[in-house]
Amino acid sequence: MKQMYIDAGEIVTTHGVRGEMKVLPWLDCPEMLCEFERCRIDGKEYEIESCRVQKSCNLVKLSGIDTMEAAQAMRGKTVQLYREDIDDEVIFAVELLGVQVFCEGECIGQIIGVDDYPGNSVYVVGKTPDKAEYMIPAVKAFILSTDLEKNEMQVKLIEGMRIDEN
Repeated sequence: MKQMYIDAGEIVTTHGVRGEMKVLPWLDCPEMLCEFERCRIDGKEYEIESCRVQKSCNLVKLSGIDTMEAAQAMRGKTVQLYREDIDDEVIFAVELLGVQVFCEGECIGQIIGVDDYPGNSVYVVGKTPDKAEYMIPAVKAFILSTDLEKNEMQVKLIEGMRIDEN
């Protein structure tokens, strides 16, 4: 289900004396946060004045946060992005939880987890009372379509995806 806001990272510390903050990003890569012009923290909207990557983090300057003390007050808070500012083609793991999964017209369960592995993510499709549990790699060969508006995903299964198979 599409979310209104996407958690993008945590403010971990300040940087300098002019209100810049170090954000530990929860996105696919730190560069992604630099693409946005606004964010939301504790229900309040902020304009992103600047954002740059430093190693695996972001250095972010928000409008209205102009001192080290103001930035220090933001430590530990979550930076959220507005879903409407993100391309519809981008789907986040949190949006997939609870999505009904279908194979050849039959519902095989719903996504109960997304596991990240070096090659790709794997969707864990939970059991319904009379169905099995599946682990489906998040690749085009197996994920035929995803419609968050309908809360549905169409997949192709092959031998070995069912958890209780030998």
